Amino acid sequence: MRAFLAGVRLEAQLVRASPDALIPFFTAPLFTIIFLSIVRNGGRHDLQPDALMAPVLMTLWWFALVHGGTLVTGDRWQGLLEWMLATPASLASVILGRIALIMTFGLVGFVEVWAVGKIVFGVSIPFEHPGALALTLLVTVFAMSGTAVAFASVFVLTRNPFTFTNSASFPFYVLGGVFVPIAILPGWIQPVSKGIFMSWSADLLRASLKPAPVHNEWGRLGMVVLLGAISFLVGRVVLSWVLRRMRGNGELATA
Repeated sequence: MRAFLAGVRLEAQLVRASPDALIPFFTAPLFTIIFLSIVRNGGRHDLQPDALMAPVLMTLWWFALVHGGTLVTGDRWQGLLEWMLATPASLASVILGRIALIMTFGLVGFVEVWAVGKIVFGVSIPFEHPGALALTLLVTVFAMSGTAVAFASVFVLTRNPFTFTNSASFPFYVLGGVFVPIAILPGWIQPVSKGIFMSWSADLLRASLKPAPVHNEWGRLGMVVLLGAISFLVGRVVLSWVLRRMRGNGELATA
Protein backbone atom coordinates (compact mmCIF):
# COMPACT_ATOMS: atom_id res chain seq x y z
CA MET A 1 0.00 0.00 0.00
CA ARG A 2 2.88 2.38 0.77
CA ALA A 3 4.30 1.80 -2.72
CA PHE A 4 0.86 2.43 -4.23
CA LEU A 5 0.43 5.71 -2.34
CA ALA A 6 3.97 6.75 -3.24
CA GLY A 7 3.06 6.25 -6.89
CA VAL A 8 -0.04 8.39 -6.44
CA ARG A 9 1.99 11.25 -4.95
CA LEU A 10 4.67 10.97 -7.62
CA GLU A 11 2.17 11.09 -10.47
CA ALA A 12 0.40 14.09 -8.93
CA GLN A 13 3.68 16.01 -9.05
CA LEU A 14 4.38 14.90 -12.63
CA VAL A 15 0.91 15.93 -13.85
CA ARG A 16 1.35 19.40 -12.37
CA ALA A 17 4.71 19.69 -14.14
CA SER A 18 3.43 18.30 -17.44
CA PRO A 19 -0.29 19.05 -17.97
CA ASP A 20 -0.19 17.78 -21.57
CA ALA A 21 -1.22 14.41 -20.10
CA LEU A 22 -4.73 15.84 -19.84
CA ILE A 23 -5.17 16.27 -23.61
CA PRO A 24 -8.17 13.85 -23.73
CA PHE A 25 -10.25 16.49 -21.98
CA PHE A 26 -10.07 18.45 -25.23
CA THR A 27 -11.04 15.51 -27.44
CA ALA A 28 -13.93 14.18 -25.31
CA PRO A 29 -16.26 17.10 -26.22
CA LEU A 30 -15.54 16.56 -29.91
CA PHE A 31 -16.42 12.86 -29.75
CA THR A 32 -19.56 13.73 -27.79
CA ILE A 33 -20.69 16.11 -30.52
CA ILE A 34 -19.87 13.58 -33.26
CA PHE A 35 -21.71 10.65 -31.68
CA LEU A 36 -24.76 12.66 -30.68
CA SER A 37 -24.96 14.16 -34.16
CA ILE A 38 -24.89 10.68 -35.70
CA VAL A 39 -27.73 9.23 -33.62
CA ARG A 40 -29.88 12.36 -33.80
CA ASN A 41 -29.53 12.70 -37.57
CA GLY A 42 -30.34 9.02 -37.87
CA GLY A 43 -33.53 9.49 -35.88
CA ARG A 44 -32.30 7.19 -33.09
CA HIS A 45 -32.93 9.39 -30.10
CA ASP A 46 -33.14 6.24 -27.97
CA LEU A 47 -29.38 5.81 -28.48
CA GLN A 48 -28.46 9.22 -27.11
CA PRO A 49 -27.44 7.83 -23.69
CA ASP A 50 -25.17 5.33 -25.50
CA ALA A 51 -23.64 8.19 -27.47
CA LEU A 52 -22.86 9.97 -24.20
CA MET A 53 -21.20 6.96 -22.59
CA ALA A 54 -18.92 6.16 -25.53
CA PRO A 55 -16.71 9.27 -25.13
CA VAL A 56 -16.40 8.55 -21.40
CA LEU A 57 -14.98 5.08 -22.06
CA MET A 58 -12.81 6.39 -24.89
CA THR A 59 -11.31 9.04 -22.60
CA LEU A 60 -10.53 6.48 -19.91
CA TRP A 61 -9.04 4.09 -22.45
CA TRP A 62 -6.82 6.85 -23.87
CA PHE A 63 -5.42 7.52 -20.41
CA ALA A 64 -4.81 3.82 -19.80
CA LEU A 65 -3.31 3.06 -23.20
CA VAL A 66 -1.29 6.14 -24.09
CA HIS A 67 -0.33 7.54 -20.70
CA GLY A 68 -0.26 4.37 -18.61
CA GLY A 69 1.07 2.12 -21.36
CA THR A 70 4.09 4.34 -22.05
CA LEU A 71 4.78 5.15 -18.41
CA VAL A 72 7.70 2.74 -17.87
CA THR A 73 9.13 3.53 -21.29
CA GLY A 74 9.07 7.25 -20.47
CA ASP A 75 10.84 6.63 -17.16
CA ARG A 76 13.45 4.62 -19.01
CA TRP A 77 14.08 7.35 -21.57
CA GLN A 78 14.42 9.97 -18.84
CA GLY A 79 16.83 7.87 -16.79
CA LEU A 80 14.37 7.48 -13.89
CA LEU A 81 13.94 3.72 -14.08
CA GLU A 82 17.27 2.93 -12.39
CA TRP A 83 16.42 5.17 -9.44
CA MET A 84 13.01 3.59 -9.04
CA LEU A 85 14.48 0.09 -9.09
CA ALA A 86 17.00 1.09 -6.41
CA THR A 87 14.17 1.61 -3.91
CA PRO A 88 12.79 -1.32 -1.89
CA ALA A 89 9.23 -0.61 -3.06
CA SER A 90 7.50 -2.83 -5.61
CA LEU A 91 7.76 -1.16 -9.01
CA ALA A 92 4.48 -2.72 -10.16
CA SER A 93 2.67 -1.25 -7.13
CA VAL A 94 4.20 2.18 -7.74
CA ILE A 95 3.14 2.02 -11.39
CA LEU A 96 -0.38 0.96 -10.40
CA GLY A 97 -0.64 3.94 -8.05
CA ARG A 98 0.54 6.34 -10.73
CA ILE A 99 -1.88 4.94 -13.28
CA ALA A 100 -4.76 4.86 -10.81
CA LEU A 101 -4.38 8.59 -10.18
CA ILE A 102 -4.36 9.51 -13.86
CA MET A 103 -7.35 7.21 -14.42
CA THR A 104 -9.19 9.01 -11.61
CA PHE A 105 -8.54 12.25 -13.47
CA GLY A 106 -10.14 10.56 -16.45
CA LEU A 107 -13.46 10.41 -14.59
CA VAL A 108 -13.66 14.18 -15.04
CA GLY A 109 -14.48 13.31 -18.65
CA PHE A 110 -17.84 12.00 -17.44
CA VAL A 111 -18.80 15.43 -16.13
CA GLU A 112 -17.41 17.06 -19.25
CA VAL A 113 -19.43 14.82 -21.58
CA TRP A 114 -22.60 15.42 -19.55
CA ALA A 115 -22.06 19.19 -19.73
CA VAL A 116 -21.46 19.19 -23.50
CA GLY A 117 -24.55 17.06 -24.14
CA LYS A 118 -26.70 19.30 -21.95
CA ILE A 119 -25.43 22.65 -23.24
CA VAL A 120 -25.02 21.86 -26.95
CA PHE A 121 -27.85 19.36 -27.55
CA GLY A 122 -30.07 19.73 -24.50
CA VAL A 123 -29.52 16.03 -23.75
CA SER A 124 -28.88 14.92 -20.19
CA ILE A 125 -27.57 11.63 -18.87
CA PRO A 126 -30.56 9.70 -17.46
CA PHE A 127 -29.50 8.59 -13.99
CA GLU A 128 -31.95 5.68 -13.80
CA HIS A 129 -29.64 3.52 -11.66
CA PRO A 130 -27.05 5.88 -10.12
CA GLY A 131 -25.61 3.22 -7.83
CA ALA A 132 -24.95 0.82 -10.69
CA LEU A 133 -23.52 3.66 -12.78
CA ALA A 134 -21.11 4.74 -10.04
CA LEU A 135 -19.97 1.19 -9.30
CA THR A 136 -19.43 0.47 -12.99
CA LEU A 137 -17.28 3.56 -13.41
CA LEU A 138 -15.29 2.62 -10.31
CA VAL A 139 -14.54 -0.96 -11.34
CA THR A 140 -13.81 0.21 -14.89
CA VAL A 141 -11.12 2.55 -13.57
CA PHE A 142 -9.68 -0.38 -11.60
CA ALA A 143 -9.70 -2.69 -14.62
CA MET A 144 -8.17 -0.07 -16.89
CA SER A 145 -5.42 0.59 -14.34
CA GLY A 146 -4.57 -3.11 -14.25
CA THR A 147 -4.63 -3.34 -18.03
CA ALA A 148 -2.36 -0.30 -18.30
CA VAL A 149 0.21 -2.07 -16.10
CA ALA A 150 0.17 -4.97 -18.55
CA PHE A 151 0.62 -2.62 -21.52
CA ALA A 152 3.44 -0.77 -19.75
CA SER A 153 5.25 -4.08 -19.16
CA VAL A 154 5.07 -5.07 -22.82
CA PHE A 155 5.66 -1.66 -24.41
CA VAL A 156 8.97 -1.20 -22.58
CA LEU A 157 10.39 -3.90 -24.86
CA THR A 158 9.65 -1.86 -27.99
CA ARG A 159 11.62 1.03 -29.40
CA ASN A 160 8.54 3.03 -30.34
CA PRO A 161 5.54 2.15 -28.13
CA PHE A 162 3.43 4.88 -29.74
CA THR A 163 3.12 2.70 -32.84
CA PHE A 164 1.26 0.13 -30.76
CA THR A 165 -0.79 2.63 -28.77
CA ASN A 166 -2.05 4.21 -31.98
CA SER A 167 -2.99 0.77 -33.32
CA ALA A 168 -4.70 -0.48 -30.15
CA SER A 169 -7.26 2.27 -29.75
CA PHE A 170 -10.08 1.86 -32.28
CA PRO A 171 -9.90 -1.98 -32.50
CA PHE A 172 -10.58 -2.10 -28.76
CA TYR A 173 -13.39 0.42 -29.14
CA VAL A 174 -15.08 -1.99 -31.56
CA LEU A 175 -14.28 -5.22 -29.71
CA GLY A 176 -15.21 -3.63 -26.39
CA GLY A 177 -18.60 -2.50 -27.66
CA VAL A 178 -17.88 1.09 -26.69
CA PHE A 179 -20.45 2.62 -29.03
CA VAL A 180 -22.48 -0.34 -30.25
CA PRO A 181 -23.26 -3.58 -28.35
CA ILE A 182 -21.08 -6.57 -29.14
CA ALA A 183 -24.28 -8.48 -29.94
CA ILE A 184 -24.29 -6.95 -33.42
CA LEU A 185 -20.70 -8.07 -34.11
CA PRO A 186 -20.08 -11.27 -36.12
CA GLY A 187 -20.72 -14.36 -34.03
CA TRP A 188 -17.18 -15.71 -34.39
CA ILE A 189 -15.63 -12.63 -32.78
CA GLN A 190 -18.04 -12.22 -29.88
CA PRO A 191 -16.14 -14.70 -27.62
CA VAL A 192 -13.06 -12.49 -28.06
CA SER A 193 -15.08 -9.46 -27.02
CA LYS A 194 -16.24 -11.30 -23.89
CA GLY A 195 -12.61 -11.52 -22.81
CA ILE A 196 -12.24 -7.73 -22.93
CA PHE A 197 -13.42 -6.04 -19.77
CA MET A 198 -14.65 -2.97 -21.68
CA SER A 199 -17.42 -5.04 -23.26
CA TRP A 200 -18.81 -5.76 -19.79
CA SER A 201 -18.31 -2.15 -18.68
CA ALA A 202 -20.00 -0.73 -21.77
CA ASP A 203 -23.02 -3.02 -21.42
CA LEU A 204 -23.36 -2.17 -17.74
CA LEU A 205 -23.11 1.56 -18.38
CA ARG A 206 -25.83 1.37 -21.01
CA ALA A 207 -28.02 -0.77 -18.75
CA SER A 208 -27.62 1.67 -15.84
CA LEU A 209 -29.10 4.46 -17.98
CA LYS A 210 -32.27 2.56 -18.89
CA PRO A 211 -35.43 2.32 -16.74
CA ALA A 212 -35.43 -1.51 -16.76
CA PRO A 213 -33.70 -3.26 -13.83
CA VAL A 214 -30.01 -4.03 -14.37
CA HIS A 215 -29.77 -7.76 -15.01
CA ASN A 216 -27.06 -9.69 -13.09
CA GLU A 217 -25.43 -6.48 -11.91
CA TRP A 218 -23.04 -8.03 -9.37
CA GLY A 219 -21.99 -10.84 -11.65
CA ARG A 220 -21.14 -8.42 -14.46
CA LEU A 221 -19.31 -6.10 -12.08
CA GLY A 222 -17.36 -9.13 -10.84
CA MET A 223 -16.31 -9.96 -14.41
CA VAL A 224 -14.90 -6.45 -14.88
CA VAL A 225 -12.95 -6.76 -11.62
CA LEU A 226 -11.75 -10.27 -12.48
CA LEU A 227 -10.51 -9.37 -15.95
CA GLY A 228 -8.81 -6.25 -14.59
CA ALA A 229 -7.11 -8.23 -11.83
CA ILE A 230 -5.91 -10.85 -14.30
CA SER A 231 -4.46 -8.10 -16.50
CA PHE A 232 -2.60 -6.61 -13.53
CA LEU A 233 -1.19 -9.99 -12.44
CA VAL A 234 -0.07 -10.78 -15.99
CA GLY A 235 1.50 -7.33 -16.24
CA ARG A 236 3.30 -7.79 -12.93
CA VAL A 237 4.76 -11.15 -14.01
CA VAL A 238 5.82 -9.78 -17.40
CA LEU A 239 7.33 -6.67 -15.80
CA SER A 240 9.43 -8.79 -13.41
CA TRP A 241 10.68 -10.87 -16.33
CA VAL A 242 11.44 -7.80 -18.43
CA LEU A 243 13.37 -6.11 -15.63
CA ARG A 244 15.43 -9.24 -14.97
CA ARG A 245 16.27 -9.43 -18.65
CA MET A 246 17.18 -5.74 -18.82
CA ARG A 247 19.38 -6.01 -15.73
CA GLY A 248 21.13 -9.07 -17.15
CA ASN A 249 21.78 -7.40 -20.50
CA GLY A 250 22.63 -3.99 -19.03
CA GLU A 251 19.79 -2.35 -20.98
CA LEU A 252 18.03 -0.36 -18.26
CA ALA A 253 19.24 2.96 -19.61
CA THR A 254 18.94 2.04 -23.28
CA ALA A 255 16.36 4.17 -25.09
